[in-house]
Amino acid sequence: MAEETIKGTPVTDGMIQDWADEAEAGYDVEKPRKRGRPTIGDGPGAVVPVRMDAALLEALNARAEQEHVSRSEAIREAVRAWTQVA
Repeated sequence: MAEETIKGTPVTDGMIQDWADEAEAGYDVEKPRKRGRPTIGDGPGAVVPVRMDAALLEALNARAEQEHVSRSEAIREAVRAWTQVA
C-alpha cells in the first residue's frame, strides 16, 4: 500500500491520532464560519469576463506584479479610477 501524504508530507500515526482527538473533543458548530472569497464592496461580486490582446495583458500583469496586487485587484482599481467610484 502506498504511503499517504498531504502536499508531499507523509501522514503519520501521530497526526491521525491528533486529528481523531480533536474531532472527539468536538467542534464549536455555533461559531459562524466565513466561506468563500471575501466580499468586495456591498455584497457578492459578479464575474465579468474581459478580452485583452497579448500586449495589454502583458502590461497588466507587469504592473500588477510591480504594485504587488492581483490582476483582478489591478483591474478593479483601474475601473474605479475611470468611473470615479470609491
